[in-house]
Amino acid sequence: MHKIIAALEARRAEARLGGGQKRIDAQHGKGKLTARERLDVLLDPGSFEEYDMFVTHRARDFGMDRSVIPGDGVVTGWGTINGRMTYVFSQDFTVFGGSLSETHAQKICKIMDLAVQNGAPVIGLNDSGGARIQEGVAALGGYAEVFWRNVQASGAVPQISVIMGPTAGGAVSSPVMTDFIYMVKDTSFMYVTGPDVVKTVTSEIVTHEELGGAGTHTKVSSVADAAFDNDIEALLEVRRLFDFLPLNANEKAPHVDTFDTIERHDEALDTIIPDSANKPYDMREVVVRLADEGDFLELQKDHAGNILTGFIRIDGDTVGVVANQPLVLAGCLDINSSKKAARFIRFCDCFNIPILTLEDVPGFLPGTAQEYGGIIKHGAKLLFAYAEATVPKVTVITRKAYGGAYDVMASKHIRADVNYAWPSAEIAVMGAKGATEILYRAELGDKDRIAARTREYEDRFANPFVAAERGFIDDVIMPSSTRRRVARAFQTLKNKKVAVPAKKHDNIPL
Repeated sequence: MHKIIAALEARRAEARLGGGQKRIDAQHGKGKLTARERLDVLLDPGSFEEYDMFVTHRARDFGMDRSVIPGDGVVTGWGTINGRMTYVFSQDFTVFGGSLSETHAQKICKIMDLAVQNGAPVIGLNDSGGARIQEGVAALGGYAEVFWRNVQASGAVPQISVIMGPTAGGAVSSPVMTDFIYMVKDTSFMYVTGPDVVKTVTSEIVTHEELGGAGTHTKVSSVADAAFDNDIEALLEVRRLFDFLPLNANEKAPHVDTFDTIERHDEALDTIIPDSANKPYDMREVVVRLADEGDFLELQKDHAGNILTGFIRIDGDTVGVVANQPLVLAGCLDINSSKKAARFIRFCDCFNIPILTLEDVPGFLPGTAQEYGGIIKHGAKLLFAYAEATVPKVTVITRKAYGGAYDVMASKHIRADVNYAWPSAEIAVMGAKGATEILYRAELGDKDRIAARTREYEDRFANPFVAAERGFIDDVIMPSSTRRRVARAFQTLKNKKVAVPAKKHDNIPL
């Protein structure tokens, strides 16, 4: 028996060594952790249960029968994060460059199937050169099996991807179908075709970083939600994100005890709105002041800065926040901000996370670039997402709510549950100056008369009371009381149930 145990331990040691010490040293030399070291950071100590440690590939062509490494380039299993279960896979770049073979894919598919079956999230740590060329269509088929499972798991369990090295070709299709993507600066890349292929086909000369680095995907393409300086920082942020999320679509996000009472008033909010309607202020400060202990996990911070998205807790419960940001484009809605917010809202609705909307929006961004780019359709994505969502929805209008953007941003008319406004709110078809110039076009030559007309319009419409008189606003509240009023509103909505028409699925304007 001792010999058998010794043989087992020898096999385990071989599997844990992956591609060997020389390749592990090379991984460390690039500033990267190994696949197993990453799991040690991500998961609670001692919680990881590994599956398929001894699986090997079946390829025989191109000399592959002489190069067989246990585990076949990916470490799979389950563990816990702060005591809550998650299934994980971590690709091992020291083994065939982390390339995906038929058996590599089967290992990933196994834990994805178990995740859906048992109602637990899937976290994938991606570090792969793509499909294993030596296996041809078998590797491609393996990718497709993973893709199919991404779609089946979507909306059933949260899926989180961390890009921790190269992720190219077919390898990018799986992460982009997951709910969140984190990247590591300088060492992670995502692209369908690499710089060499781009140069050959289009004659463009571009670096890996310019083509698919963390900066490109967090600022320009919006493929990634955030980027961090190193592996450890990224994995710790995944743990933080995980704590805001439910395990599956049938559960609520975890309640976290807080010392921050909902009775807290914040007098600073009473003076945060500038005297001039044309002056900006930082909506992020409003979000932070409303959150339990000021904790705001912002997503896609570097993309479409005119809208903020992310998670806070109010009275210990997770809330998704969508907020116009007056500091960027005056908080206008445009193509990028509409897509960013719509996707976030749909995630919240999938997983029973209430939505708080903080509104200060002068309208949709005008211009040929927006119209030619399809702002009509992309803006409709945001409208569709809000109207489709059946989770509790609370809206607070802090200042401007003009035109169609007022309708889109979780108005009462598209079935937001509770709608509040600050006394500074201006709810109208458009701003006073523009409205006056249209209504009194014949008087434009008389500046004094137009100024008087503008003041008259402001007094009549640039306030929340016309909407409140019609019941479109449930109450006009003091800014300092917002946390208490929002918290109590969500308390009343905890048992909300909405019946929707019978259908296979909707057809959002993609």
